[in-house]
Amino acid sequence: MLNPSTIAFACGLAAGAMLGVAGRAGRFCTLAMLEDAFFGADLRRLKSFALAAAVALLATQALAEFGIVDLSRSIYLTPSIGLGGAILGGLTFGIGMALVGTCGFGTLVRVGGGDLRAIVVFLVLGLSALATMRGITGMLRVTLIEPLSLRLSEGNNQTLTSLLGAGGGLRALLVVSIAAALAFWALADGRLVRSPRLLASGLAVGGAVAFGWFATGWLADDEFDPARVSSLSFVAPLGDSILYIATFSGARLNFGIGSVAGVVAGSFAAAMLARGFRWEACDDARELKRHMTGALLMGIGGVMSMGCTIGQGLTAFSTLAVSAPITLLAIACGARLGLEFTMTGEWWPALRRLFGAST
Repeated sequence: MLNPSTIAFACGLAAGAMLGVAGRAGRFCTLAMLEDAFFGADLRRLKSFALAAAVALLATQALAEFGIVDLSRSIYLTPSIGLGGAILGGLTFGIGMALVGTCGFGTLVRVGGGDLRAIVVFLVLGLSALATMRGITGMLRVTLIEPLSLRLSEGNNQTLTSLLGAGGGLRALLVVSIAAALAFWALADGRLVRSPRLLASGLAVGGAVAFGWFATGWLADDEFDPARVSSLSFVAPLGDSILYIATFSGARLNFGIGSVAGVVAGSFAAAMLARGFRWEACDDARELKRHMTGALLMGIGGVMSMGCTIGQGLTAFSTLAVSAPITLLAIACGARLGLEFTMTGEWWPALRRLFGAST
């Protein structure tokens, strides 16, 4: 029989492959979503993300309601709200994402398409995430972030339903209402329906997030060695993947490592089928420096905020953790600032534009 870690890895591989295809063939990209909304007044990608959030929320909460997955075993439902990490980490991650031109998930999609720059980003992001979790920059994280957490009263966690005291039928009504509102906004004007790739990718990504909870909370659950349940996120798992490769005999496979490999494999398969695979590299040292700086910021910020656009924006959101919208908003602000900087080459004008000051 397969052991739980192998099952978790295989499930992560399958979920990641689905995301890899969605990213490559379905054009699901969180930075492109923000760029379209900020500068192109095109909300189709944002609506695809909202649809993914609705599917992930509804399916994940159904798993929890029927006792299939215990979401209290996840890293998101803590008895405190990490406001400092959500805001500072989210801003840092968003700036880094803009400098690189994509997020951690998008980096893996690019690796699968033959982008050599993305391999450098993957390595820097993964190593900086490891350092922030367990190494030298971890001291900075503990010093800056931990004192800025909001401790909740005894017996509460940071789920929206817990903070509102909503249980039973009221909790179910709240979940259905939020999911329905997101789905209605995504589908009401018909633009997303007329973009079948974005529609399909939104449904697939949301389903993959819920499958991750099912895989780690039920399929790969080990009653003799209980572990945290988890789903898709692309910051810490990149570091775990590097660590696994480097210490093969002393490390264990898990869902996150499988999802990293799966995204690359799914993107590669989609690129080959579409005859879109091609080797790419940096034009000059300046571009390489920008990518490495952005990857460093994403690794640090992603660990501080406990997730990325996928990890907080979809996975944490599916648990109804209040950190999710706070982090996602901070990432969006950081991305806007970073995008303005990449266009102007200066930080101060970008800050003034971001906050609407006169120039």
